[in-house]
Amino acid sequence: MAVKGKCHKNIAMKYIMPYFVILFILGTLPSFVQKGQPKLPFKAAGLNERQAAEHLLSRFTFGVRSEDIDDALKMGLEKWFSAQLDGKIEDIEVQKRLADYNALSLTNAEIVAKYPLGAQLKARAIEDGLIKKEDINEDKEKQREIYKQLMEKYGIQNSKELERQTINQKIIRAIYSKNQLHEVLTDFWFNHFNIFMGKNTCTQFVMSYERDAIRPNVNRSFKDLLIATAKSPAMLTYLDNFLSTREDESMGNMQAKGSKRPKGLNENYAREIMELHTLGVDGGYTQDDVLNAAKILTGWTIYPMGQRGESAKIAKLLEKIGEDRLANRGFVHENDFLFAPNRHEEGSKTVMGKQYNQGGYDEGIALLNDLAAHPSTARFICKKLATRFVSDSPDPKIVDRMVKTFIDKDGDIQEVLWTMVTSPEFWQPAALHQKTKSPFEYAISAVRSMHADVMYPFPLANWITKMGQKIYYYQAPTGFPDKGQYWINTGSLLNRMNFGLDLAAGKIPGIKIDNKALLDNKEPESAEDAIKKYAAVFLPERKIESTVDRLLPLATDPTFSEKVIQANKKNKSEADEMTDETSHNEMVFDGNKTLSQVLGILIGSPEFQRK
Repeated sequence: MAVKGKCHKNIAMKYIMPYFVILFILGTLPSFVQKGQPKLPFKAAGLNERQAAEHLLSRFTFGVRSEDIDDALKMGLEKWFSAQLDGKIEDIEVQKRLADYNALSLTNAEIVAKYPLGAQLKARAIEDGLIKKEDINEDKEKQREIYKQLMEKYGIQNSKELERQTINQKIIRAIYSKNQLHEVLTDFWFNHFNIFMGKNTCTQFVMSYERDAIRPNVNRSFKDLLIATAKSPAMLTYLDNFLSTREDESMGNMQAKGSKRPKGLNENYAREIMELHTLGVDGGYTQDDVLNAAKILTGWTIYPMGQRGESAKIAKLLEKIGEDRLANRGFVHENDFLFAPNRHEEGSKTVMGKQYNQGGYDEGIALLNDLAAHPSTARFICKKLATRFVSDSPDPKIVDRMVKTFIDKDGDIQEVLWTMVTSPEFWQPAALHQKTKSPFEYAISAVRSMHADVMYPFPLANWITKMGQKIYYYQAPTGFPDKGQYWINTGSLLNRMNFGLDLAAGKIPGIKIDNKALLDNKEPESAEDAIKKYAAVFLPERKIESTVDRLLPLATDPTFSEKVIQANKKNKSEADEMTDETSHNEMVFDGNKTLSQVLGILIGSPEFQRK
């Protein structure tokens, strides 16, 4: 009997226990799911779901609309955030609007060939015998005719067209992309690893820099971003590291005869990568560390891509040697990046107490990995993220949590952002609607809220410039500041009001709007009714009573147009003149306030300028 009982027990263990194991797993599945996708703690801050959705979307999109809130709630806020972090939602509308932007698919070499800069055009004209070097600045009319001939002969275009496409594509993506968080992060990380389009050949490389170095890495690890930007022709050019060589550098056969390229160590990039890209100004490094970092990064340069001059000669030499033989000699060629060992400072170097003697390219990679993983970098990056997405002065507690995640998860950007949005401080009332929109965010949010059809984005870019933010043109490597005090002053507030009025009145070329459609073509009964209804559209889930009270006197003031005109005259200066023909000095407001005028006042209001 004992044997039989034991047999039954074995059968039970064999067949029944797996069943209980499955039940246990299923019973605990919600906890596993919750662990993988944390809950957002907005209820503890006293927010309902719609208010929470508005706050989340106002920080992680370029303009929140009521229908966006509906979609996010239908999906679930946690799933919405996860999908946005992933950034793989199909963007049919964006693809359609960018279909004619040929520069988006070109390599850097193709861009250099198709969109030459002024100096490159001159060199080509001289080389083709169309003009003599000594006559190049004599006859401007003749020069323009020669450039026109060159463009027709070689199928090239003015570099201004490349600049236009680069700026326009950013605006189009920001307005129409379904992957809004991906676009916001692209904007954030580009600004962090800033490139100034106006410096030398940077104009030709900004398109690919954002496309190849920034955009694919915005939701990966920080070290991926750091290395990708370090090897980009744009960054190598902007901060001059492509020129940096050992002091006794001799290119030998790799140096074209008569080259005017300066030789020697250049510390620009090494200094900025430590001060601005990783450790921060108080990150614990010294001038000796900068010097040795610069030595480690000597030889990091650009693979020659020009079809003429010194660049073409070096490219032919490299091609003649061949990729295999170059690799055997220690060269590293990846797309447009080239590590040239003959330009590299040899020997041991010490940065922040750590010795680097791997030799060649590997030294640079080791340094970048160490900088990316340093605790000072974790704090600097996390505070900058919190400043952008939480508050101009973020609570140290949320920064501390983000820093711990950054260190524990090897700089995983998605994990850090999850830590941020699951922290109580993100949802506190003090954080709601306290961030000021930059001019870019302000303009994009306005056209998104209006469901505008932006057929020609560049006039919008001109307005963004007038409001103080010329896209891709911040000269310093710091990037645009991310605090409200930088954007808000009397002149900028007036420009924002002017923008809102012109946009609502249909005075900005290339932008088609239908103000009445925003209210389902229902005519408001009064100015007060119009403000209430438009405020509900433009400021969803916010308390609009005080806004209506403040704006109603403006909407009903018969002298409002004259006040705007006088304010513009008072603040006008040579550096701040309207370039568009439809300035507010020419606007006429009739006695009966139109819907567009009421809407313009609302767009220009302080409430709409906050996110």
